[in-house]
Amino acid sequence: MNKKGGTLPNKKNKLRPRRIFSETFKRQRVKEIDQGLVSVTEQAKLYCVAKQTIYNWLYKYSTNHQKGVIQVVQMESEAHKTKALLKRIAELERIVGQKQMQLDFLEKLVEISSKELKIDLKKNFDTRSSTTSTDSSKPKDSR
Repeated sequence: MNKKGGTLPNKKNKLRPRRIFSETFKRQRVKEIDQGLVSVTEQAKLYCVAKQTIYNWLYKYSTNHQKGVIQVVQMESEAHKTKALLKRIAELERIVGQKQMQLDFLEKLVEISSKELKIDLKKNFDTRSSTTSTDSSKPKDSR
């Protein structure tokens, strides 16, 4: 191993000559990685190239690997759970919409009834009168 952590091509510590890879060669290596035929590590070992160099080729020539893009990896069960939760949210939103329509309908009904009867039903509706009528029928304690 050399000081940077890479391996040298031969054990006699001779410097490897500088290599320049053609664009066609780089595109072919990237295509192999995109198709899943080989990994970045395998390419790096096979051609004695640093992994970072392979990643630079990927960022430059691949549409699947873009720098700065974050890939979210999750288990299949998590995907099903997420899908089920989104379905549940949609169902609850539908129910809330229906309830809102019922509420609007009832408010409009009270408004129209108030106009027809010429009585403000909202102000004149007293919930205490129904409780007092039931309370008066009960016998009072003699204390």
